[in-house]
Amino acid sequence: MRVIVLGALAVLCLATAIVHARSARLRWRVVRLIDTDDAEDVEAHSLAFASYRKELHTALVYLLLGGAAGLVARVDHPNISAVFGVMAVPALVSLWWSRSSLREARMARNRYDIERRAQQALEQEQLAPKAWAARLAPEEVPDFAGFEIGRVYQAGSGLMAGDFFDVYRVGLNRVAAVIGDVAGHGIESSITAFQAKYLLRVFLRQFRDPAQALEELNEQLSAGDRNEEFISACVVVLDTEAGTLRYCSAGHPAAFLFQADGVAPLRSTGPLLMLDPTAGYFSKEIPLVRDDLLVMYTDGLAEARSGPQIFGEGRIVKAVERDLDASPDVLCKMLLDAAKDFAGGSINDDTAIMAIRRD
Repeated sequence: MRVIVLGALAVLCLATAIVHARSARLRWRVVRLIDTDDAEDVEAHSLAFASYRKELHTALVYLLLGGAAGLVARVDHPNISAVFGVMAVPALVSLWWSRSSLREARMARNRYDIERRAQQALEQEQLAPKAWAARLAPEEVPDFAGFEIGRVYQAGSGLMAGDFFDVYRVGLNRVAAVIGDVAGHGIESSITAFQAKYLLRVFLRQFRDPAQALEELNEQLSAGDRNEEFISACVVVLDTEAGTLRYCSAGHPAAFLFQADGVAPLRSTGPLLMLDPTAGYFSKEIPLVRDDLLVMYTDGLAEARSGPQIFGEGRIVKAVERDLDASPDVLCKMLLDAAKDFAGGSINDDTAIMAIRRD
């Protein structure tokens, strides 16, 4: 019985030694990959080597224990048990190495804390563009009696978006719809878009005429030291009592008003914002009747490319006319899909689209 038990112990210990030896070999490869010339990697190298050392030590302990058990199982001698005394060697080595165990444990904990903080920072960095986009292009817009509003927004390949849109009440019977685009990409353009959007909220409540609001916005934004930025924007004020649409466009791509007697482009009525602080703007008023449809968009839609060709205004008009009776939300999604199909499946620029129908 003694032979069977010791033999089984020997086999088990040798199998365990093999597993730890393979693990030690893999950890040694990691140690060799870490560049010790880099100050930031010295700690990582120390931890990796400590892990390798422990695996190698464990493999040797089980190898010795398995060999000793196998020898005792095969040899019947009064002093054969002294063979187990060889286990004192790895025990002494373990005791010697234990001096640095506390330091290595603290080092491992510090490294874990650093990596956790780095992961949290990365998650915050990834969430930041989404948080900005939610403010520049909200997923939900208020409901206004007399109008059905649809919108769609798609961020481009840049980290931060520069396109924005907004819909809000500016009076008892007046609703403002705004869409705009800040030139460039990145955090600065996104901040400028955020400023423009919320300053317009103030100015459109202060001035009944959208042209006056854009003039004030242009003057305020031009006062800063941002010579390389400019904004295109289209502002529409819908009067539910008078049944009119008053619009002003600062160098923005033409919006389109679909009415029973045809399609009317609402083109620019003033220059881009932030080009000239003294620039003048004027607005136009158009009567609205039931089922009139207004489509507004940023240049990411019109400039979607297929080789040298762009999607363009003509395709925008034709795409809307093909399904003119669809709901505004469906029309916006359909326009975006049509531009994506034209461009081969994706659009690299930020794209915002709004459609407003009078009920």
